[in-house]
Amino acid sequence: MSDNILYYGDNLDILRRYIKDETVDLVYLDPPFNSNANYNVLFSEKNGSQSTSQIKAFEDTWHWDSKAAKTYQEVVEGGGKVSQVMQAFRTFLGENDMLAYLSMMAPRLIELRRVMKTTASIYLHCDPTASHYLKLLMDAVFSPVNYRNEITWKRTSAHNDPKKYGSNVDIILYYSKSDKLTWNQLYTDHSPEYIARFRNSDPDGRKWADDNLTAKGLSGGGYEYEYKGFTSLWRCPLETMKRLDSEGKLHFTKSGGIRIKRYLEDTKGVPLQCLWDDIPPINSQAAERLGYPTQKPEALLERIIKVSCPENGLVLDPFCGCGTTISAAQNQKRKWIGIDITYLATNLIKYRLKNAFGEKVKYDVIGEPTSLPDAQELARQDKFQFQAWALGLVEARVDTSDKKGADKGIDGRLYFHDDVKGKTKQIIFSVKGGEKIPPTAMRDLRGVIEREKAEIGVLISIAEPTKPMKVEAASAGFYTSPWNNKNYSRLQILTIEELFNGKQIDYPPTGANVTFKKAPKSKTKINETETLF
Repeated sequence: MSDNILYYGDNLDILRRYIKDETVDLVYLDPPFNSNANYNVLFSEKNGSQSTSQIKAFEDTWHWDSKAAKTYQEVVEGGGKVSQVMQAFRTFLGENDMLAYLSMMAPRLIELRRVMKTTASIYLHCDPTASHYLKLLMDAVFSPVNYRNEITWKRTSAHNDPKKYGSNVDIILYYSKSDKLTWNQLYTDHSPEYIARFRNSDPDGRKWADDNLTAKGLSGGGYEYEYKGFTSLWRCPLETMKRLDSEGKLHFTKSGGIRIKRYLEDTKGVPLQCLWDDIPPINSQAAERLGYPTQKPEALLERIIKVSCPENGLVLDPFCGCGTTISAAQNQKRKWIGIDITYLATNLIKYRLKNAFGEKVKYDVIGEPTSLPDAQELARQDKFQFQAWALGLVEARVDTSDKKGADKGIDGRLYFHDDVKGKTKQIIFSVKGGEKIPPTAMRDLRGVIEREKAEIGVLISIAEPTKPMKVEAASAGFYTSPWNNKNYSRLQILTIEELFNGKQIDYPPTGANVTFKKAPKSKTKINETETLF
């Protein structure tokens, strides 16, 4: 099995089933939370009887319902500090979505602590709406003595919020499992004002500023002696003074005194602080922007990895979304584990890795169908996840253009370019997971591609197509590509079995696929080893 693994499924189940004790060097998680919801809505009472809603990509998923109530009860019955703090939350908050969020987070944090090495650290990314509750929960799981920092990340330059100060920061809670944590000190650049203090230069061009050498006024004493006509209480012994003089590091002032030279080139910078305002968010023009709503900049994750994960260590992200943590870990020569509950996310991650690193990245995918029975079971359990998974097999994506959810006969789309004018063209997909395909399926799809002015329509199905369906497909004619003047069937049928066997859509060269925004190519060479700094 590869060192790198991408899991599809509920992260609590994945952690319990697959991840061994004390194997992970660093955990980063950015769990979905409805930070844009009205604050008061999160605290409105719920009776717990509503059914658990279908989890969808990009949707904040925590609601107080029967499932959340059951999870809360299991945590409470587990006893210990976590049980105590959860009971306190219920007394204070009542039964609402905030309590559901904390109830779902508690068992996951317990499992994350279990899989962490003694030297491991965890970074929990959240917004100020829930950070103070999560901090108490983290104290209960990891102990207050292992709290390290509350990092404030300036995620946008300005934010206009009515009747309050602009909310332009996120909170990252940083804890370790023990006091034996991995720590690689990083530095940020000095300010221009600080650099301007280095006004003096040696003949070789090295810039320096002078600093005090006397120990007057300092507690702890010093060394009193005379050196080259200057007598004082010095900070260093005579032997050190002579060595500094021989190295040209003493400055004899015009007013009569000795000071030490501090060279600009010897300053490492400012030790990294807990206010991070030097990493900009991903704006609409950013090269790494993939269109995923909660995408974080790769520089943010690379900083965390450099500080808290040893070389060749293992990074875990249990809510990996579009794969920023995975990409950053790959760039920094770390092993990684990513978990997500939507195929839309895992498909995006696969495409991101392919574009950024080519075919050199080796990883296993666990939890997605690998046989026809697996696919049939997924289709029975979850129609929407089956559609997303099936579309991922052909590098298409789920259609999200219809905000109101009305069925327009389109399950997915693939966009491509095949002419010099750069016009974007599309393939429309209909995905059928039932044991039988409706007799009108091909006729309906033909109507959709005509309505949408699409070039090609593809039906993906578990069941084998009937003879009338094949006749209908054949009668739809061809799309002729200006790319190579080749004809492509306007209506195509692909079964899941055929996709498992390597068959793909017949359309202009796959390099023309522009369905997903391409991640920029990594500048890191996979087989090289670099130091942290």
